[in-house]
Amino acid sequence: MSESFYTRSAEFYDVIHAGKPYADEAATVHAHIQAHLRSGGSALLDVGCGTGSHAAHLREHYRVTGLDLDERLLRVARERNPDAAFHQGDMTQFDLGRRFDALVCLFSAIGYVRTEDALRRTIAGFARHLEPGGVAVVEPWLSPEAFRPGMPRLDVAESSELKVARMGRADWEGDLSVIVFVYMVGRPDGIEHWEDRHLLGLFTHQQMLDAFAAAGLEMVEYDPRGLIGRGLYVARRPESSPST
Repeated sequence: MSESFYTRSAEFYDVIHAGKPYADEAATVHAHIQAHLRSGGSALLDVGCGTGSHAAHLREHYRVTGLDLDERLLRVARERNPDAAFHQGDMTQFDLGRRFDALVCLFSAIGYVRTEDALRRTIAGFARHLEPGGVAVVEPWLSPEAFRPGMPRLDVAESSELKVARMGRADWEGDLSVIVFVYMVGRPDGIEHWEDRHLLGLFTHQQMLDAFAAAGLEMVEYDPRGLIGRGLYVARRPESSPST
């Protein structure tokens, strides 16, 4: 996963998602982590952190570090969380040179790895960044069975001098899901529009479980509802896990 899909729309990300209940979701994630954490620390890595909205609430309980591919999103995250460290990197191949007590990958960011091979590499990277007894919480994208292409979706949002309309439609592209978003943005100096295409892998429940197992992580909880109906995987690095 070498390219970002938010290069042009990054500045509108928070406007579009203004209604997302980040505080409630962060509280749910915190509860899952605390139910299974055995490492004894409070360092947390947010992979695919976006503009740092989950991090802003997780900071109440953890020393947060963020990772994202898009530098524009990270710029917002740093402004929102000035006392946290944020790194630009690809979740399929990053190495921060340290381990964490908890790792989260939310809002279906894991779907952007696209292939099962990349999924396994990514989860293995998560495991390497966890302390023994540390917990990973991963919110998946849709499975092939749950994916429903077709009906367009419209999101409309605004701020004092900005009006944004985003229409999206999902479809298949080979064995991937493709989400096409058409943006229309109005400002006092004019109106512009463009199209973004997001390609995400459709992983089965078994493929997700197999990826965690292959990385040496034990599945301690699966919540089929999750935060927004897509499920939530909670896995732990064994306390006796080797230091390498």
